[in-house]
Amino acid sequence: MPNPRTLEYAQQITCIDTFYQRQGLAACYLLESEGEAAFIDTGTSNSVPQLMAVLEQKGISPSQVRYVIPTHVHLDHAGGAGSLMSQLPNASLVIHPYGAKHLIDPSKLIAGATAVYGEEAFEKQFGQLIPIPEERVIQAPDGFRCHFGNRELLCLDTPGHARHHICIFDEQSRGLFTGDTFGLSYPELSGTQGPFIVPTTTPIQLDPDAWYETLDRLMELKPEKLYLTHFGEVSEPEKLVGQLRQHLQEFTTIALAAVEEPGEQRKSEIERALQKWLLQKLEQNGNTLAADKSLELMAMDLDLDAQGIEVWLARREEAAAG
Repeated sequence: MPNPRTLEYAQQITCIDTFYQRQGLAACYLLESEGEAAFIDTGTSNSVPQLMAVLEQKGISPSQVRYVIPTHVHLDHAGGAGSLMSQLPNASLVIHPYGAKHLIDPSKLIAGATAVYGEEAFEKQFGQLIPIPEERVIQAPDGFRCHFGNRELLCLDTPGHARHHICIFDEQSRGLFTGDTFGLSYPELSGTQGPFIVPTTTPIQLDPDAWYETLDRLMELKPEKLYLTHFGEVSEPEKLVGQLRQHLQEFTTIALAAVEEPGEQRKSEIERALQKWLLQKLEQNGNTLAADKSLELMAMDLDLDAQGIEVWLARREEAAAG
């Protein structure tokens, strides 16, 4: 287990690298206020020792943590929730109502991930998923607010990437903790034109129309900062939301161009088109990373994005067929 890697931001916000897959791929956040604290996202169970080490380094007792708030139940965001909660005696878990049952009883999450990765790989990547007692779980409908210290967090229902996704607005920092709703923006992808945003269209609940509405709603809050799980703080939300909208539209165009491809060939064609799209866009953004390095960096994400786009196409076809 690596030593904790953290980035300290203004307004008592700490970004903690969860070391999922590699350094700099996924993060969670620790917020502090008046001797109390909250985590937003958790990484996997393998990440939890690092989160606890950060508390120790900061002199924060586990009993001072009031909330654990996963943005959604995908395992790179919430896989460690049960393990973390077991070490935080006074914390409540705050989660979208559609996601609560999966953290109270993670058996379906375990079965689904094990089917994809196999038992050995699942254990290596995610560790154990520990159930959370129902009485410690708070379901957060749209507009739910939680308080700790002098801080108030607003939870918003934000479908698009996933139906059970919430984003969290922190009035103190004017910051949005966006999970996957603002896509991903790895520092390695930045260029002379600034950060580069890639939509995250992983299976199975991609809904572009809902996503556009979500982005409109988030911008009504006039956030000053975005805190992405993948990865870190980014500025200029108004500029980035335009980029994300454009890129999401281009993803759906790629999907519809592949609609006639048969079976497994369709997913492969979508992934090839996404790779070509990525390299073109990175060049336009002034990124100088070699093409092979860019594709290596994004290999897992593009594979998952292609899978999600293919599922979306299949769902559209089923709906059209009646």
